Amino acid sequence: MAGRRRASRAGLSLVLLLAVLVGCGGSAVPDTAAAEVQRVLDRRAVALLDRDEQAYRSTEQPGAPVTEFGNLREVPLAAWSYRVTGFHRSGDRATADAELSYRVDGYDTAPVTAARTLSLTRTDGNWYVASDKPAEDASEQLWEQGAVTVLRGEHSLVMGVGQSQDRLRAYADLADRAVPAVSKAWGTDWSGHVVVLVPRSLEGMAGLLGAPASGYQGIAAVTTGEAGASAKAPADRIIVNPDAYGILGDLGKQVVLTHETTHVATRAHTDAATPLWLSEGYADWVGYLGSGRTVTQIAPELERAVADGHVPAALPHDADFGFTGDGAQLAQAYEGGWLACRLIAERWGEARLNDFYRAVGGHDERTGAVEDALRDVLHTTPEKFTEQWREYLRAQLG
Repeated sequence: MAGRRRASRAGLSLVLLLAVLVGCGGSAVPDTAAAEVQRVLDRRAVALLDRDEQAYRSTEQPGAPVTEFGNLREVPLAAWSYRVTGFHRSGDRATADAELSYRVDGYDTAPVTAARTLSLTRTDGNWYVASDKPAEDASEQLWEQGAVTVLRGEHSLVMGVGQSQDRLRAYADLADRAVPAVSKAWGTDWSGHVVVLVPRSLEGMAGLLGAPASGYQGIAAVTTGEAGASAKAPADRIIVNPDAYGILGDLGKQVVLTHETTHVATRAHTDAATPLWLSEGYADWVGYLGSGRTVTQIAPELERAVADGHVPAALPHDADFGFTGDGAQLAQAYEGGWLACRLIAERWGEARLNDFYRAVGGHDERTGAVEDALRDVLHTTPEKFTEQWREYLRAQLG
């Protein structure tokens, strides 16, 4: 019954596709190949959701290895569909541009979308999928890197490739501690759960991000997601770099997962108006809460700078957070943002820090966002706050 409902929705998209191809008032007989391919992809999607491998294989080019079906076997999918957005045919061969939409059951409140390029062949009047790959400049999906192993935590879903159950359990335990810690600091106006992706290596992480691996050397984890998105947006993915994450100690691993979980919780209030010193500093502030670490242990690079008489003249700029290879500059940017948030929490209170973060993110544009929030929430000015921050650095690190 569920399969028939999905097929009926797919039929509607097919009607729309045909309408586009035929046009208005044209008398020429259209090439129906694109519509035929859409039907094949609709059947492919239903087969995958129904876990019907035979039906799925019927959409594949005969003799082609069927790896996607097996790699997705453990992933709890609530929805999966394709929408053909472009079609290029040459005889019995074709290439289709398509938008893949899918939802992970219990975690995605709206579809995750991915641009795909499919190669197709036509045999005995029927179209078959020969390959299904990321579109140019699009990121990979985890299942393209191997069979996905899934582990459910109390507040988390951890999916990995090339990872043991014990290792995934360790990630889930960390995430399950991070979620309530973040809710305690930030509040409960977020989903209250996280999805953690653990690829096999740094290269796998880079593939999931659609970026060169060199840019993430030494970065333990990142969070994907559309800043400023509504609560109906797909769940963020925390993507782990197992090479860098694995060498961290127990505290470091917890701080990283809590930091990234904070980004998930605050996303709806983080947008282009939010400077990185605030978004990254706040995530670090939550990450280190209750850790028992001293200021100098958390901010060693700034401590050295202050000891040498080089107190920063201004709060970190967004460019300071770039992965440029200058580790000291990057560390000082994170440390400076953390200390700015710590200053607000100590001097104005933790509730005011949260109000300040939301006020900045609620601004229509970057210009004036921090200035207005400083005035309305903290009753100060950018100049006064910067000087207070510089004095705070001297007092804490001098």
